[in-house]
Amino acid sequence: MQHPLQCACGTVQGSVAIGRAVGRAVCYCRDCQSYAHALGDPRAILDADGGTDVAPTLQQGVAITRGLDAIACLSLTDKGLLRWYARCCKTPLGNTARDWRLSYIGVLHTCLGGSAERLDAAFGPVRVHINTQWAQRKIAAQPFAAVAFVARLAPRIIRASLDGGYRRSPLFDAGGRPIVRVDVLSSAELARIRQAIRRRAAD
Repeated sequence: MQHPLQCACGTVQGSVAIGRAVGRAVCYCRDCQSYAHALGDPRAILDADGGTDVAPTLQQGVAITRGLDAIACLSLTDKGLLRWYARCCKTPLGNTARDWRLSYIGVLHTCLGGSAERLDAAFGPVRVHINTQWAQRKIAAQPFAAVAFVARLAPRIIRASLDGGYRRSPLFDAGGRPIVRVDVLSSAELARIRQAIRRRAAD
């Protein structure tokens, strides 16, 4: 089964194979929070505690059927994750590793649309909260749940790296290069964003 993927303005459209996803997680890391701030409207991306709802899957389970030329890519540092979004309306799409052989993509809730109930029905409920030390309020760590969650995804990533499934990616070309230029934040830009996050936590 396929679940629709779409940016806020509808320019970018596609789908995510539900059966390839391993559930959902909420990540509170400061990098995910920094990314939301970098796009300009963190309230449209983060929950009240600074978390991002993510559905991890393999890139070969994601299809972009419209608006491929509207996709952009941002990285917080020159070695950080590649964070893909729709340039037209700044809707986050998903996060990937820089090495395309690691076929993981964390698809963000922002492009999956619908209510929480619809996401629960498609991908299951949120299974784990990770990087909770960066949350805007005290949230208990879930180390065992996090390990179990990663353990469900890791074999699929390894299999894709061995059987060539990683090559079926809408975001990397046949040579393993990102399909668009990767924009990297300057150290000054990132520092300003980190400061804004600290101020939000202090409020």
